[in-house]
Amino acid sequence: MPDETVSATAAAREELARLRERHGPLMLFQSGGCCDGSSPLCLREGELLVGANDELLGAIDGVPFYVDAEQYERWNRPAFVLDLASGAGDAFSLEALDGLRFVSLTASCRAGGSGGSAADAASG
Repeated sequence: MPDETVSATAAAREELARLRERHGPLMLFQSGGCCDGSSPLCLREGELLVGANDELLGAIDGVPFYVDAEQYERWNRPAFVLDLASGAGDAFSLEALDGLRFVSLTASCRAGGSGGSAADAASG
């Protein structure tokens, strides 16, 4: 059983539910980069072939969350919080059709001052 190192805000969970209603089973894959350059892709389950070098970190409401294992080690195995923001994201990710983008927050990115979550922006 994978270590549960992924969680999500209420806004991200709501968008996953909407996308699952429209598209069926989903999967999330954390792309590489650092902080602002890293973004999770939300795809139909099976749309991206998961390989031996991909690690399942856990699931968010039944949606599996994968990352490249070597990249995950380079990042020092952070815990990810999936959040939702408005604006253009990766065109391949399903939430882009709603004018939204998923973002992954980690303690290292938040400590680096790369901005807060959508929930922080809404409450601030």
